[in-house]
Amino acid sequence: MTAFAACQMKEMNLAENNIPFIDLASQQKQLLPQIETNIKKVLCHGRYIMGPEVAELEERLAAFAGTKHCIGMGSGTDALMAALMALGVGRGDEVITTPFSFIATAEVISLLGAKPVFVDVNPHTCNLDPDLIRDAVTPKTRAIMPVSLYGQCADFDRINAVADRHGIPVIEDGAQSFGATYKSRRSCSLSTIGCTSFFPSKPLGGYGDGGACFTDDDTLAKAMKEIRVHGQDRRYHHPRIGFNGRLDTIQAAVLLAKLDNFEDEVIKRSDIGRRYSDQIQGIQGIVPPVIEDWNTSVYAQYTIQADNRESILAYLGQNGVPTAIHYPVPLHLQPAFEGRRYELAVSESLAKRVISLPMHPFLGADTQTHIVSILKAAVS
Repeated sequence: MTAFAACQMKEMNLAENNIPFIDLASQQKQLLPQIETNIKKVLCHGRYIMGPEVAELEERLAAFAGTKHCIGMGSGTDALMAALMALGVGRGDEVITTPFSFIATAEVISLLGAKPVFVDVNPHTCNLDPDLIRDAVTPKTRAIMPVSLYGQCADFDRINAVADRHGIPVIEDGAQSFGATYKSRRSCSLSTIGCTSFFPSKPLGGYGDGGACFTDDDTLAKAMKEIRVHGQDRRYHHPRIGFNGRLDTIQAAVLLAKLDNFEDEVIKRSDIGRRYSDQIQGIQGIVPPVIEDWNTSVYAQYTIQADNRESILAYLGQNGVPTAIHYPVPLHLQPAFEGRRYELAVSESLAKRVISLPMHPFLGADTQTHIVSILKAAVS
């Protein structure tokens, strides 16, 4: 047994009596031979930066998403930054986005000297409310950046319609939704640029940071390819400012192994999400996720809304059910954005109500029933 496999088996033994929130160990056990083979190829050829696995992964991801181009990035945050830079967003510009997301969404806007303009979300899907975007557009608006939260795409036809009327590009933050569909189209193919993350806990996750940008626009693709290598179009020639945003070859090798099973895992996630919702439906004070009729979700998180959240969290924890809160403080209330006054009642309410339950493709039906029984007891 290799040291890699022995370490993995030790992790499995430690976790066997617990409910994992995300079960990366079971996934690794299934894929370990191919992962090891792919990593050994990288160690053999030694092209650790921009090696052949990166180009192969980009080609396969573009085909999967249904876009002309995929550009691998060092992280999901790098992907968002590169997308904004390729569109020329800079100081004094405004970017409309959601306050109910991880801070990276708004952070990259501020890092470029632009202003995030927060628009409230739909109370059922937790995604950016298209009806509120129109009133947020100003002459300074340079882009709209919806987040496809919890694994479900935002309503892109309606968002794109607003953007088209004003000649504004749209960037999808699809860090949590890669593999999901909107009206039979894949996440990251729904707007001017789509971005995703390969952070280990994401539906398609590596063993470190990673991300990608997707587009059908040749000019934007070229710009993002240059931006990720310090603005370089050829060795030591830099027509634009960029940064070090390259995807490591070893991460690409891991992702290639995982991509072989990804569509099967997407189906399993969908089935598990439906099974949760069927069992949770009708529990007083608990609202399961609402998936729009035209959407499929990859359930990056299975997130319910709950009355009396703190007592429920405590009871679940005492009975061995791990939970998480995505997200406890909306972005417009974060200290980093103090001084910008917004009244965003839906996001503020959601931040006090959401609970994410264990979710991964290896979650068994019996374990789910056990989790839901503890949730029912917590409520009662």
